[in-house]
Formats: sequence, structure tokens, C-alpha cells
Amino acid sequence: MVRKTLYILCCFVGFCLNAQQEFHVFPIDDTQSPGTSSGNGSLTLPWDLQTALSQKTNIVNSGDTIWIHEGVYKGKFVSTLQSLKPNQYITVTAFKNDKVTLNGNVNSPKKAVLEVKSQQVIFKNFEVTFLGDYARHVKEPNFIRADGINHTSGHDSKFINLKIHNNPGSGFGSWKHTGGSLIYGCMIFNNGFFSEVRGRGAGIYVQNLSDKTRLIKNNIIFNNYYMGIEVWSASKKSNSSFVKNMLLQNNTIFNNGSSGGHFKNNIIVATDDNNGVNRATNIKLIDNILYHNVDIAKSAKGDAGSLTLGINKKAPLLDVVVTGNIIIGGNNALRFDNAQNTVFKNNTIYGGYVHFYEHGLTKHKTWDFDNNAYFSKNNRNFRVINKKDYTMEDWKSASSIDANSTWQNIKNFDMKSILNISKNEFNQSEYRVTLFHKEGQPISVGFSKYNLKTGRSFKIYDVENLNTVLKSGTLSEDGNILFPMDNSTFEKPLHNTKAQKTVSNFGVFIIAFENDIPSEISTEKKDNAFKRLFKWLGF
Repeated sequence: MVRKTLYILCCFVGFCLNAQQEFHVFPIDDTQSPGTSSGNGSLTLPWDLQTALSQKTNIVNSGDTIWIHEGVYKGKFVSTLQSLKPNQYITVTAFKNDKVTLNGNVNSPKKAVLEVKSQQVIFKNFEVTFLGDYARHVKEPNFIRADGINHTSGHDSKFINLKIHNNPGSGFGSWKHTGGSLIYGCMIFNNGFFSEVRGRGAGIYVQNLSDKTRLIKNNIIFNNYYMGIEVWSASKKSNSSFVKNMLLQNNTIFNNGSSGGHFKNNIIVATDDNNGVNRATNIKLIDNILYHNVDIAKSAKGDAGSLTLGINKKAPLLDVVVTGNIIIGGNNALRFDNAQNTVFKNNTIYGGYVHFYEHGLTKHKTWDFDNNAYFSKNNRNFRVINKKDYTMEDWKSASSIDANSTWQNIKNFDMKSILNISKNEFNQSEYRVTLFHKEGQPISVGFSKYNLKTGRSFKIYDVENLNTVLKSGTLSEDGNILFPMDNSTFEKPLHNTKAQKTVSNFGVFIIAFENDIPSEISTEKKDNAFKRLFKWLGF
């Protein structure tokens, strides 16, 4: 009996050592259960955040969860967590529905509120920002640039349902040594600062040296001081290719650059490499919505570039696919430079001109353009810079592309009202809704296909005014909900005084339904595994 008991004990100890663990983090100034560096990560002796993010693999490893409890975590943090088992992750997340805020407004030389040097770690459901007063112009005293998140090293990490905003730098830097990462469902807005010349700071600045594909999906990115997403490298003398293998899918990106008074690219794909080595390669843009404030009923005005593909004839793009996107902007809504093997199909474009460069047209035989719908105030809207403007028919004849594409005057521009409804894969009760109405009228949106129960309560938020419930109610039998498009209800129209609130023809909303799905998280403390074992053995 003793031998059997010892055998069972050894087996159970081995199981416990490999079992998933849960750890807890509280703010250091929590009045009831402050986090400390001397804790053990339990509910009774929780860690502070930096201690949790610094744990070695012998303490926190594959399958473990670090719960961050409600509160403001003031500081700049670095994660060095490492998961060593293939396809198994450490998860760092807010506890249940707790509001967790990382506040980087501290006196620190670190360059980001959260720097990530982690492998196979999931970060989700918390906020990264600056609270209170801080400088956002390089000429202001005490100005320090600080990005929201800098992912500097480590493969296969995931960033899910984060809110990254109001940081005096870029929102998210995902750099070349971080292949295979996922950025999903994040709201990234109002990040940046002013230099002496212009607004600076992108929503996402992304590179990739790895052969693994980086996925940027279902994000909402708006009102950043410079561009929305920069798939980009400014290095002029590269000896390797590190802007490659990326999929940007189903993102809604709008009004970036508006804080400086000049709309900038919602997406740019390019490099500035004069060696021709670091070429943007294997980049896919699928089903994204790119928008700048325009009076749809009148005309596209100003620069307001929404999508730019390439800027350097010495580093032509290679194998770029752009399909199913909505691209709305001003005179320069869509710009091509030098590209090879480019697919551009089934897109809707509203703007002044589609810009090309003569040096880029030498590669057009490798282009596959078709079934695009172009809307412009100019009937000669295909422009080869400093050379010639073409009508649609002339362009088809001269380039032998876009055979089944169409052109119409912007007076005829219209789209379906419901541009996108996206259910959040990691929050089953939440949906992103992107709407369009030329005259800004309310839009009825149907949710019957999502199998939601009649009478289920909901709240609607405009993403540009997240602190206010725009509308609440319960789901009717027909499953339809009327979304208001008129933005006159906003008491404070913006997150900063420089940008412009989106006009009423376009709106992006979050609708959150009352959660009737049982929680996967138990708040009850679990008995120690060894106590349960000894009780089972009869001790």
C-alpha cells in the first residue's frame, strides 16, 4: 500500500509541475491587497506588474495565466516572459471584466509604456495610455517621446483587444525580430506628438524579418498624429529584407493625420532602401476600410492620401495583393509607385486621382488589376505624374489592365450602408459595426443571423466617444437595431482639440450585448493541489 501511495504521489507531483498555473497582480498602491516584488503571485500575496512580467521560465511557463486585477498601473514596463513549449502560450490579461490601465506618464527614460521581449505570450483586455497632463510637442519643456507598445523581440506573441491611445509616440511598434505575431481587435487612436514640422507617430509601425506571416486583423485605428499603419522601413542602406510576409485584414482605419490638420496615409506599404535589397514583399491587404473625412455629396478635396503603395523606384514592391478594400480620401486617395506582381482587384476607390509614376509603369505587365470601382470628380482620373492624365477607356487601352473595372463621377458615389459587422473572436458578446450613409441618416442593422436571444440588452458606443453610451436597449424579435449617424449628440467631439470628428456619413461603433455566456473564470480560491491529494489518500 505504501509503495502504491508513493507511486501515485510521484505521478501527481509530476502532473502538478506541468499543470497550468494562475498568478495574480495588483497595483502597488491597492489598499487591500497591494502587489509586491516579494509576493508569490497568489491572491493573498500577489505580485506587482513588473515582477509578474519578469518571471523566469521555472516559475511562469507554457499554459500559465497572469491575471491583472482592476486598477491603474503607473510606470513603464518590460515583459521578458518566455513560453518554451511549441504552440502553448502564457496569457497576461485583465481579470474577468476588470478595467486595467497601464499609465506611462512617469519620469522614465524607457521608450514605451510596455516593451515586449517575449515569446508565445498573449497580452489582452487592458489599456495602454498616458493619463493626466504631459507634453506633446517637441518644443514643450519636459517632452519625452514614448510609444504605447514596443514589441522588440520574441516570436509568436499575440496582442488581443487592447486599447492603445493618447501616447506621445506611436501606438504600436512591431519590429523585425518579432515574426508570427498577431494584432487583433485592438483600438489604437490619438497617439503621436508634434515635431517642428508635422505630426509624428503612427498607429502601427510594422516590420518583419521572419518567414512567418504577421497578421493584423479586425483592428480600429484612427486619429493618430501621423499615419494609420506603416508597413515600412526608413533605412536607406539595408543588407537584408525585413518588410515582408504580412496580412492586413478587415481593419477599419480612418482620419489619421487629422491631428496635424493634414490627413496622412491610412496605410502605406513601402521602404526607402536605395540598395534595392529591402523590398516590401508578400504583403496582403484584404477587406480593409480606409476613410478620410470628405463631403461625399460634393467633392474630394485636399491631399488626404488613404493608401500608398511604394515610394522608391530603387525598392519596388514585390507580390503585393490588394483586394476587397474600400479606399476613400481626397485628391491623392490612392497612389502607386514601383511594383512588381501586384494584384489590385474588387476595390472601391473614391478620390481625385489614381497616381502612378512613369518609372513604375515599366512593371505594369506583371500587374493584375480588375473589377475595381473608381469614383472621381475628374473624368481623367488616372494620372501619370508630370506626364499625362487618362480617362478610364484610355487607361485600359494604354495599360491593358482594369478590363472589367468601372469609373463614375463622384456625384454618383454611394455604397451599401452596412460596410462591415465583425464579431469579436475573443469576446463573443461584442461586435464592431462600420456604417455609411451619404446623407448621414440612421441605419437599421440586423443581428438575427447571430442567434442572439430576443430581449437581450445592449449598449452602443461610438469609437470616437467611448466613455458615453450612445444608445441602449433590448433586442427586438426582428433582430434589427437602429444606429444613429448624426454626430451632433457629442458634447466633447474628440479626444484632442486638433483633430476633426468624423462627419456623419461614416461611423464606427461597438455594440456590446449583455453577456449570457457563463464565465470561464472562477473567483473561488482553489485548494492546494497537494492538500487535495493527501485528502484523497486519506491523510
